Parts: sequence; C-alpha cells; structure tokens
Amino acid sequence: MVPATNDPEPGEPTTADTKTGSDIYRESFRIIRAEADLSRFPDDVERVAVRMIHAAGDPTIAPDIAFTPGIVGSCTAALRAGAPILCDSGMTATGIITSRLPARNPVWCHIKDPRVARLAAELGGTKASAEVDLWHREGRIAGAVVAIGNAPTALVRLLELLDDGIEPPAGIIGIPVGFVGAAESKQALVDSAHGVDYLTLLGRRGGSAVTVAAVNAIASTDELTNTNRLD
Repeated sequence: MVPATNDPEPGEPTTADTKTGSDIYRESFRIIRAEADLSRFPDDVERVAVRMIHAAGDPTIAPDIAFTPGIVGSCTAALRAGAPILCDSGMTATGIITSRLPARNPVWCHIKDPRVARLAAELGGTKASAEVDLWHREGRIAGAVVAIGNAPTALVRLLELLDDGIEPPAGIIGIPVGFVGAAESKQALVDSAHGVDYLTLLGRRGGSAVTVAAVNAIASTDELTNTNRLD
C-alpha cells in the first residue's frame, strides 16, 4: 500500500503559487465557486455574493443570501448619479473603499452625532434607530444607498418609515448581525411590500464586514466588469 502523503495533486495550487495578494484572492474565489452553489444568482449579484462569502469565510451562507434581482443595478445607478451611502455604524462606514465610488459619493454615519443621543432619549429608542430618524429629518434617505451592518433596530426603523410613506432609498444593503432582532429585521425586509431593492443575509449571521464587502463590490465598476480586479 502506498503511504499517504500531504503532497498536492497535480495541478493543485500550492503556497508557492499564492505569494501575491492577487494570487490569494484569485485562489480564494476559485474555492468559493467550487464549494458554493451560485447558480441562482444573476451575474452581477453573483460577484457580490462571492465577496460576501469571502468576507464571512463561509460558503454555507450562499443559500441564505436574499436579494431582489435589480439590487446591483439600482445601487450602481444611484451611486453614479452621486447618491450618498448611509451607514448605521462607524465600522460599516470606515470599511467602504471611497476610491471605488464612482462619483466621490459621500459616506455618512451619524451614530456619534450628539443629536442622535438626544433624539434617542426623546423617542425612547436606540441610538441606531434614532440615527435613521435623523437621516429622515434631514432628507437624506430618498435615493440613497443604505448600508446597515450592525444594528437591527436601524433596519426596523427604516422599514417603519417606509410604512409611513417616506420617499424610499435606491437600495438597502441590510445585513445586521446578532441574536436579538437581527433575523427578524432581515425577514421583515424581505417581506416588506415597499418595492425597494435589497440585499440581505437571512438569520443571525451578518455584520459590518459582510455588509462592507457587498457595498464595495456593488460600488466598484471594475469589480463588476473586470474579474481580474482583485485588490
């Protein structure tokens, strides 16, 4: 019997083949496409889903990625027209690669704005939900790209405002993480009847890293048109 070895099979990548960042990304994406069933995604959403899986380090999230088919097109068109990106947390905002944004789009997070704390006390809710109210009061939501990666209450409040008939954002990247309210808020996004394009990850999983990965993939024209752009 031939003893088992750890030698790679012929053609299998080795550490020597993945010395550069681009090599590592390319091999990572190959593994993702080999391990995850991406057949249900349109081409533009597939590229975003691959980035989400990469950020999570988990191909098993693929079946739980929920989306409207127009999410990439709606957000891309809005960003090219100069729309802002509204973020629920500093972690989400700082992860967005501004050099990829097509129109020097502003990236706004107001969670540390003193007005948010006062508004939260006034309304009796969380700072994250009050931040959404501040966006609304300042007229920032209409036509924007909303990226929620941490706070389920922010997503819930946004949906409540949509129920009240506010002018909607161009798209919602709503992927909050957590054990309390996260799964419910994302299911409510999917179940809403507002006609707003969305992208989410059902269940408890999510977070700013996955949300940022999705936003960066959508925001970058190169990311969607040039599969060799891996940085």
